[in-house]
Amino acid sequence: QVRLVESGGGLVQAGGSLRLSCAASGRTFSSYAMGWFRQPPGKEREFVAGISRSGGTTGYADSVKGRTTISRNNGKNTVYLQLNSLKPEDTAVYYCAGRIASNDDFYYTIGALYSHWGQGTHVTVSS
Repeated sequence: QVRLVESGGGLVQAGGSLRLSCAASGRTFSSYAMGWFRQPPGKEREFVAGISRSGGTTGYADSVKGRTTISRNNGKNTVYLQLNSLKPEDTAVYYCAGRIASNDDFYYTIGALYSHWGQGTHVTVSS
């Protein structure tokens, strides 16, 4: 079992940056593909970024591509989401998610495929 805890959210002005972290408990973190999702106020949860077990494969939603970087440090059991050039529409609760992946090439864009979720961290971008 893996327990996920996000941190790093906060209030930032448009154009600013934040780095979100997701710390995982357990000894099997390197077996997990990880993803970041977000839920804007009044909207449904959406995929933001995904990363394979080793970090060799990553993917991004079109809405954040070019402004966002997902990375992981398996030695520290942590996955990161670097958010740059933030916009008010990036305001949301950001969640990290994980699932065991049998293939190192995969990340997952569908939330229902993830078995573990963090509690979320709030990101508010002011205009």
